[in-house]
Amino acid sequence: MLLCMPVWHVMAQDVGTRYIPSSLDSIQHLQEVIIISEEPSHTIATSQTLHGNELQALSTTTVADALKYFAGVQIKDYGGLGGLKTINVRSLGAQHVGVYVDGIRITNAQNGTVDLGKFSLSTMESVSLYNANKLDNCQSASEYASGATVYLRTRRPIKDSLDIQLRRASFSTWMAKANAQFERNGWSGFIDGEWTDSRGDYPFRYHSEFEDTVGRRTNSDIRYGRIEGALFKDGFSSHIYYYDSERGCPGGIVRRLSNKYVNVGREWDRDFFIQASYQKQFLEYHHVKLNAKYANEYLRYCTDYPENQNTARVDNHYRQQDGYGAISYAFMPWPWISFSASYDIRYSQLEADLKRFDDVVRIDQKQVMAVRADWHGLQVAGSLLHQHYKDQTFANVGAADPLDRWTPAVSTAYTIKGLTFRAWYKTIFRAPTLNDLYYTQVGNRNLKPEYTKQLNLGLEYHLDTRHWNASLQADIYQNKIENRIVCLPLKGTYTWSMMNYGYTFCRGLNATIQGRYHTDDWHFSLLNSITWQRDVDRTDPEDEDMYDKPICYSPTLSTGITAICGWRTLQFTTSYLYVGERMWSKADPEDILEPYHNIDMKLTYTRNIKKTSLGICLEVCDVLDEQYEHLPRYPMPGRNYKLTLSFGI
Repeated sequence: MLLCMPVWHVMAQDVGTRYIPSSLDSIQHLQEVIIISEEPSHTIATSQTLHGNELQALSTTTVADALKYFAGVQIKDYGGLGGLKTINVRSLGAQHVGVYVDGIRITNAQNGTVDLGKFSLSTMESVSLYNANKLDNCQSASEYASGATVYLRTRRPIKDSLDIQLRRASFSTWMAKANAQFERNGWSGFIDGEWTDSRGDYPFRYHSEFEDTVGRRTNSDIRYGRIEGALFKDGFSSHIYYYDSERGCPGGIVRRLSNKYVNVGREWDRDFFIQASYQKQFLEYHHVKLNAKYANEYLRYCTDYPENQNTARVDNHYRQQDGYGAISYAFMPWPWISFSASYDIRYSQLEADLKRFDDVVRIDQKQVMAVRADWHGLQVAGSLLHQHYKDQTFANVGAADPLDRWTPAVSTAYTIKGLTFRAWYKTIFRAPTLNDLYYTQVGNRNLKPEYTKQLNLGLEYHLDTRHWNASLQADIYQNKIENRIVCLPLKGTYTWSMMNYGYTFCRGLNATIQGRYHTDDWHFSLLNSITWQRDVDRTDPEDEDMYDKPICYSPTLSTGITAICGWRTLQFTTSYLYVGERMWSKADPEDILEPYHNIDMKLTYTRNIKKTSLGICLEVCDVLDEQYEHLPRYPMPGRNYKLTLSFGI
């Protein structure tokens, strides 16, 4: 019997095609066969996934480094290992992207963004991006409440193991990492720890029509420690995480590098969360899932130094607590249809020692009703989401008015002979963050929510054989954003205000092509993604200078190609990324960030000796030494190297 799956691997000492009679009467001893398969893709949604060996084969350190190879994604990076890293999907904005660890969202009520540089790939089994709802049974209401979602799934251990890594990298970077996994009586889990120290003083050259500045980045160092653990059994999963860092905030480079303008800002972060989830099926047709989480975050930002002559002297402390609970229920009266409902509640509290800042509490409640059907290749899904936000302040100035909205989404797909046609529509909004509403001298309590309307048409094709498989997906999409929240200097150059301003319109095309081939000793993978989009401002038809002009930081064309070649325990990976030119100033549409090409290479060799393994890995990032920018005057490091030694038992 031959079993074929999208991704499979068979280990056996002998495979034959002839029938050989056995001398055994009734018991046949078969050699061990291990089959590892990935879950079937949910073709009704537009999704992209990196998992397993392909995820680890990339020249990556953090989750942000992996996501940049997905179609439709822009990563904003302030440069260096310690630079803030956020994700923007299809030009919706970072606040419209939900990031989930094992199905529970990473939240930040203060500014609505997640720094992806704080999350390592060493514990991840897969990283996925969904543009529409994921549409699994027993999803929480929060999973329906984002324009796009990133799912980080941690690795489920299947045996006891210990892995240790030591890394030396460019710019005085040292890293030590350890991962211990265990499995006992149905329980499994891991403990993962990391310590990193980097001076981050990389050289740069900034060249433009008016200047040619050469220097070395200063105040871009970082020291951080991270420890996390997880525990799993059947439908139960839990995760605990702690991150502690101190970093410099280098600021933008200044012409002629006058010492007068050196940025000496420092930032301290302490992030902690603990979460648990339990899912149970009973009476065959009923599914229930419970989620719970507590998070505590501390941030200190300080520029109060005698040397600082560039920015105002501040020493601010922010403390944020977050409690979350959810219950989800799904009913499947027949195998082809399911009904589900979910209720989420989140309590967020923000305290700060800014002058005239009001400590604030937010109660966020969400409810969703959803239905999904799959009948002879036809899939249909719909959902109706209700969100309610209520804030409370503890000063004389009142809180913003409560926010109460309903938003729908609908998806459909049809599959025939491996080819799937799909279409989906989703309307969603993001509530103003606590910074948007209450930040001293900037916040605006009268802000309206920022609405998005998304329409998508796409197709997907899979072809699988014994030794190779291939897949193709392409989607055309249209996004509209109303009441976009921006920060503008309405009261003078030094006094900025939050306001609803603008209407943006985006049309685009995302496409991905993947191919994989394997034999007993060799395996090859080729992964390609391409994005073409035009994201324009349509706020004021009478403004000839800005109407129908591109949005800042939105490239028209971007593409990524990753090739992986492996022979036994030797593996070579090369990745190519191209991002086209982007406008960065609404004041002057001629101010653009130049397009850039980035090539990374990685060579890994592992030697197995009995029950131990020894590995060595050499990475060369930005092979062409092209010092590009994600943000103006924040140059990224040029060519740099990483050498990693690993030991495992």
